[in-house]
Amino acid sequence: MADSVTTHRTGRSLLGIFDRDTIILLRIPFSFFLLPIYVFGLSQAENIDWAHTLVLFFVLHLFIYPGSNAYNSYMDQDKGSIGGLEAPPKATRNLYYASMVMDVLGLALSFLIGWQLCVLIAIYIAVSKAYSWHGIRLKKYGVIAWLVVVLFQGAYTYMVVNMTAQGDFTAQWFTMKNLLCMAIATLLIGGFYPLTQIYQHEEDSSRGDMTISYRLGIIGTFVFTALLFLIGNVAAYFYFTTFHSLSHFLIFNICLLPVTAYFLYWFAITLKDKSEADFAHSARMTLLSSSFMIACFSVLLYLNQSH
Repeated sequence: MADSVTTHRTGRSLLGIFDRDTIILLRIPFSFFLLPIYVFGLSQAENIDWAHTLVLFFVLHLFIYPGSNAYNSYMDQDKGSIGGLEAPPKATRNLYYASMVMDVLGLALSFLIGWQLCVLIAIYIAVSKAYSWHGIRLKKYGVIAWLVVVLFQGAYTYMVVNMTAQGDFTAQWFTMKNLLCMAIATLLIGGFYPLTQIYQHEEDSSRGDMTISYRLGIIGTFVFTALLFLIGNVAAYFYFTTFHSLSHFLIFNICLLPVTAYFLYWFAITLKDKSEADFAHSARMTLLSSSFMIACFSVLLYLNQSH
């Protein structure tokens, strides 16, 4: 009887961790904005294990990314707008415990695919914690923080997805084709990420977090983003014309046209009034770029798998 009462209390307390504010701060819908690299990884796979890629989708987008969001919010104790939330609720101790639960569940689910994926996910979790944890706090080092984010949300995520899709976790996976794709993923995330920080300069600096966007300044952030996207486009041209066809590159650019147009519009109005570098415009830019990149890579996935 005592054991059943203990189990009941434990289950109830575990569920109690996930209160309304905690669920909001997991920011599960925000995982949509990290979906483009996942679809990119799938689109460039030659043979896809759909069961494994579905499991990985749940691992990343329902557990690991939300767990990372939760831990970051708990460490930051944000009072202003953050990615996906204009007015976030207060981060309580429940959020810390919830982040740990999400990580454990994500690791357990990844182990269903294999120990290799489990190790790769564990590395991602560890780096994510080092990014936010006050004991290390990579986030306070602008360039280092940027490199960590773009490499792990770009190149590393592409690698994890593509390896899982093809069931290849060996050193032979690192071909010129895959290395180029990792570079493209990194450049896309690298250019986009500073725009998500552009309205947080005051709050970030008050915590001692000298983000790359803060160091670049508002106008510098736009220029830096444009430069990275230009380099990314050159890399994409070389990749698609070498390993696929010119039509693949044209699809890539057609899908980028609305994103480029909005970026230039936002840049133009911000040049006149820097207060336009706000949460609302950043949120629209994030939604637009994610949506069209998902559409682009979905089309390429269909074309590559239909051959």
